[in-house]
Amino acid sequence: MTGNEITLSQMLSRREMRANTQQSFLTKYHSPLVSFTMNIPGPVKTNESIRRAFDIGQILLLEGLARLNAEILDCSEIHEDTGDELLLAVRSVQPEILKDMAVNIESFSPLGRLFDIDIIDEHGRKLSRQEFRKCIICGKQAQECARSRTHSVSEMQEAVTRLLSENLR
Repeated sequence: MTGNEITLSQMLSRREMRANTQQSFLTKYHSPLVSFTMNIPGPVKTNESIRRAFDIGQILLLEGLARLNAEILDCSEIHEDTGDELLLAVRSVQPEILKDMAVNIESFSPLGRLFDIDIIDEHGRKLSRQEFRKCIICGKQAQECARSRTHSVSEMQEAVTRLLSENLR
């Protein structure tokens, strides 16, 4: 996978900054948050193809929120070597309904396996999926494959590259 490689330290620092922004939004708005990032294995977290996929996911997410008549109170969008991120503070929709919408996007969009859409309720609790995500390579439970390191990073990157090339024509 081509692109700028990042270190674990950079990734952890960005994750901490994202958590701080989330906390700031929760404190300011007391409303649910939608946090959208890409699920990309390995040291390259973004490139032109990944960014195009992110843009598609963002469109699907905004369309879903519009269908739910969600009011977007604030937005933070970041595009750095550590990855592409969108954070939205929303109201007028229950967090559980937001989670259902997010799972539908992740499950039914051709690129959805690469989307990571988290819903955080107004108390800062991240809502969990009802069913597990499938592994991008073998279709088994993704968390189990990750925990046991069933697939190498290069195998996962090949699967991501294939998924992107098949869906970004």
